[in-house]
Amino acid sequence: MNVQTCVFCKIIAGQIPCTKVYENDAVLAFLDIGPISDGHTLVVPKAHTPRVDKTDSHTMAALAQALPMLADAVQQAVGADGYNILCNNGLSAGQIVEHVHLHIVPRKKNDGLFNQWPSFQYPQGKAGAIAEKIIQNLNLSRVRP
Repeated sequence: MNVQTCVFCKIIAGQIPCTKVYENDAVLAFLDIGPISDGHTLVVPKAHTPRVDKTDSHTMAALAQALPMLADAVQQAVGADGYNILCNNGLSAGQIVEHVHLHIVPRKKNDGLFNQWPSFQYPQGKAGAIAEKIIQNLNLSRVRP
């Protein structure tokens, strides 16, 4: 997917309508057209970038700057008790549009969403082995102070 075929880039360019709730120079927020709860909002960077790991720190900072204000406004608007912030990266993680986007999903007590987190326990030694592999793959040159 590229800028010409990306549905979010078309929304940002005004070629596809959306129900906009916020916009600045770097970020656009709008209601999801397939919500899982009232007020389900998407927050997207205006710069096309496919996944978090392919996104520069300035773009991520712009998303992070807008997120608290937007989450608070969404939660208040629908009278939610809380909210989830979700970001799917890659098809196997449920990402349908290959443009970084954060979901703000308002939640109410006993709403039936995400009732069970599929957690498990690592076998002895496996957590340490995985952690070591992660550490070996860190690219600290991407981290900016």
